[in-house]
Amino acid sequence: MSRLTRSDLDALPGYVPGRNVADLARDLGIPEAIKLASNEVPFGPLPGVPEAIAEAVTTSHRYPDMGVTVLRDKLAARYGVDPDRIVTGCGSVALAEHLAKATCFPGDEIVYAWRSFEAYPIIAAGVGATSVRVPNTPGHGHHLSAMAAAVTDRTRLVLVCNPNNPTGTSVTRADLDRFLDDVPSDVLVVLDEAYREFVTDAQVPDALAAYGDRPNVVVLRTLSKAWGLAGLRVGFLVAQPEVATAIRKVVTPFSTSLVAQAAAIAALDAGAEVERRCAIVVAERNRVTEALRKLLPDVPASQANFVWLPLGDRAAAFGAACESRGVIVRPFPGDGVRVTIGTPEENDAFLAAAEAALGQI
Repeated sequence: MSRLTRSDLDALPGYVPGRNVADLARDLGIPEAIKLASNEVPFGPLPGVPEAIAEAVTTSHRYPDMGVTVLRDKLAARYGVDPDRIVTGCGSVALAEHLAKATCFPGDEIVYAWRSFEAYPIIAAGVGATSVRVPNTPGHGHHLSAMAAAVTDRTRLVLVCNPNNPTGTSVTRADLDRFLDDVPSDVLVVLDEAYREFVTDAQVPDALAAYGDRPNVVVLRTLSKAWGLAGLRVGFLVAQPEVATAIRKVVTPFSTSLVAQAAAIAALDAGAEVERRCAIVVAERNRVTEALRKLLPDVPASQANFVWLPLGDRAAAFGAACESRGVIVRPFPGDGVRVTIGTPEENDAFLAAAEAALGQI
């Protein structure tokens, strides 16, 4: 019998979403479970966003502006770049897919750290590219010199996740300077900054400010995390105009929906509130990290809105033990567990579950 899909996809793991909280609560017979698996912010929509959504819905029988003109202009003004350099899409992960489509033929190579964002191998396989995974350092961060050495004449794209998902580790300006100098100018380097708003380490650069003028650098950002639009999927990238133009040609038409555009425009007016919320997350991140290190000393410093527990072969058992106590975390079997920073009460519940789980597994 002939196949109807590509055989190479059989070995590709699917993207794993966080477990549904209602399902877990029902299974455990408890009123409510806690979800700390998907790197969402716990504070609800930003002021003005629900109203903008409600108004936009009244015209949802019309197509959105395919050029995303108003939102691109708003982003351009906030980040100090020309609107022609901005491309929007259905989250930053969709834009990473479009970047792969715009740069790679089958058999070309995409280099990235591992473990890093779990969508990267899926993106590479989707365009028939070869994944070149460079192991992380013992400190769970990108090994940039090894990544530069892994670039060959078949490499078309290099993905640098900073801060790194799922480990929360980051790379410094000095290390990135050296890395970008080492990568050939005809290889596109994508600096994935989905968690940029949570960065407090002055040594971790803002890629738009530091590298925005480099012809072979693309910066990815999202409004799903700090800006609270995870359920509406709005991401954007900033690239040189000729690169941005090429990427727009492969973006799915109308993929930034009418409602998403309205919500994003409203959210961008709430920058001060985003900063306030991020400060709360950072304070809780520091508190949770300090508490975890009393249980597991090698928890790395995080610059994102989550923490990483390098539990190796105990990761799956830890995740199951936390779920049995009503707390959903994100295990990566064989490597570790990622835990999103929630409200103080949610974080306290996780810490209690973690202490019990570590004593059990």
